[in-house]
Amino acid sequence: MTHLPAGTTAHGPYAVDIGPARAGWDRSSLRVLALPPGGTHTFPTGDSEWIVLPLAGGCTVAVADGGSGSGSGGGVFELHGRDSVFTAVTDFAYAPRDAHVTVTAPAGGRFALAGARCERRLPARYGPAPAVPVELRGAGTCSRQVNNFAAADVFDCDRLIAVEVLTPGGNWSSYPPHKHDEHRPGEESELEEIYYFEIAAAPGGEPGLGYQRVSPSRERGTDVLAEVRTGDAVLIPDGWHGPSVAAPGHAMYYLNVMAGPGPREWLIRDHPDHAWIRTTWPRQPADPRLPLYPAGDAR
Repeated sequence: MTHLPAGTTAHGPYAVDIGPARAGWDRSSLRVLALPPGGTHTFPTGDSEWIVLPLAGGCTVAVADGGSGSGSGGGVFELHGRDSVFTAVTDFAYAPRDAHVTVTAPAGGRFALAGARCERRLPARYGPAPAVPVELRGAGTCSRQVNNFAAADVFDCDRLIAVEVLTPGGNWSSYPPHKHDEHRPGEESELEEIYYFEIAAAPGGEPGLGYQRVSPSRERGTDVLAEVRTGDAVLIPDGWHGPSVAAPGHAMYYLNVMAGPGPREWLIRDHPDHAWIRTTWPRQPADPRLPLYPAGDAR
């Protein structure tokens, strides 16, 4: 099952719990940890590196050596977090493999744990919100905002690549459709990818929705057209992914978590039927609603 509606992967304290075994692949993982006020949760990182990313609320992240004898990698990091994914860029914490992580949330909250099986053990680190590059990508109705907190050329990980994308209501993102399911040196990376969605409510509180398309890039490849709502995830082991469509009146957020067997780089190939749309962007302005918030904005 490629489209995982909210609640279908819930397990224990995790509202979302997707690992390699559940996804049927080798590296990429995503958990969404929901903690009540004063709540705490400890987990071993095992053979994966992890980023703790606040979705709503702040927390303390304590990283302790897992006793592997590999040295260092510990620390305690105070994450100020944010009110929601639609209000601000957030700070985050990186935890290496072979460690134990304790997340404590005095006021409660929800926290994404983005992970990837890896080989190297890097130091535990704090990622400050003001250092997160905020990019406006596309133009016109293809405009979107990308928070490149753990992009391949921004924050050092062994395998993990992760970014946030915000799409104003009525716009298309992840467009033109693109893929990264083959290793073509200098042209395309092989990356497993998870999309995790949240949809902004209407002014009156009415819930929103969006749509996600993945079309096959190979015989019997991934083929899905899904109506997505807050808490849903879509797995992309292969295929042309996009568009991600935000319904009018409802901004769309998605967290992309990627990892693969080759060098840590994000190289994509556009669908040949739709790549031409990029040539129209220089003649169009970006959507004036963007950025929804600038880098380092307040909570």
